[in-house]
Amino acid sequence: MKRWLWAVTFFATLLFGAPAAYTPAASIVVSGLAKDMVLRNKRLIIATDAGKAEVYTLPERRKALEISIPNVKDFMGDTVPARVLSVDAIDERYLILSDSGKNGYSDLYLYEKGTLKKLFGAEAQRSLIKARFIDEDHILLGYLGNEAALYEISTGKERYRVQLNESKFSDFALDESKQRAVFSNESGILFVIDTQSGKVLKKLQGLNVDNVYKVAFRNDTVAAAGQDRRGVVYDVKTGKGYYLQAHFLIYATALSPDAKTVAFAMDEDNSISLFNTRTKNKTAILKGQKSTLNVILFEDATHLFSASDDNTVMVWDLTANNANGGQR
Repeated sequence: MKRWLWAVTFFATLLFGAPAAYTPAASIVVSGLAKDMVLRNKRLIIATDAGKAEVYTLPERRKALEISIPNVKDFMGDTVPARVLSVDAIDERYLILSDSGKNGYSDLYLYEKGTLKKLFGAEAQRSLIKARFIDEDHILLGYLGNEAALYEISTGKERYRVQLNESKFSDFALDESKQRAVFSNESGILFVIDTQSGKVLKKLQGLNVDNVYKVAFRNDTVAAAGQDRRGVVYDVKTGKGYYLQAHFLIYATALSPDAKTVAFAMDEDNSISLFNTRTKNKTAILKGQKSTLNVILFEDATHLFSASDDNTVMVWDLTANNANGGQR
């Protein structure tokens, strides 16, 4: 029945040109504002500004684990929950990057087998925005000053640190192999790097002319969400691409696993627009997000998650019967 409904919606879109409109199929309420989110081995890991990383199993969306990190002191000297900036997981190891509360420096934690270990804190004077596992012993770091670094857990040292340009860092995304990453910054230039060496493999430029808030990297395709109201799609092999013009700042983006669909948050209502990356046609619009989007994730071609500046993570099902086949 669901496949039949999806087929009807799809062909209606082709025939009448209006993208199908969807409302959330479900939601997940978390402990604070959802700041980051990743999908790993049928687990959804969500970072909150309440000092927690919450782990949910899929498809049940059952909370399997909640990791709390120590409170910190703010600039007034008050004890407050640490703001978790990013999360990741590899096997049963969880990576948690948070604000230390001291001079803009960061704390990095590793949680494994019920034990929380601090890899480094404010004393290391690292101002980080994002951290992701490359493998069990190596972590890719994104510095505020637009430096990329590879941290080795076993030695506690960085194997390299490279300055990509002088602009402020915004985001990075790994490809499927974790051998490459794309870094974005305030200049609009995207840097594709080799994660093992830090070598810049390619610069993607000319389409974004301002800060790129978020990037996605799948199947030799990069998507970029711009302050310039441009949703950009690049072919990494050729370095060429195009942009879709929005009427509002684009704060988030995502690519489906096969990179045939791109998602952009393109309007002031925090709706998510889906486009075919080849034809550029809008295929669907997801309505119901409550506040400014931080993360969009594809689980597969028809299931997505989105997190914003509130405590509700939206669950989207493009095979469900909550689509009306056109704009609402």
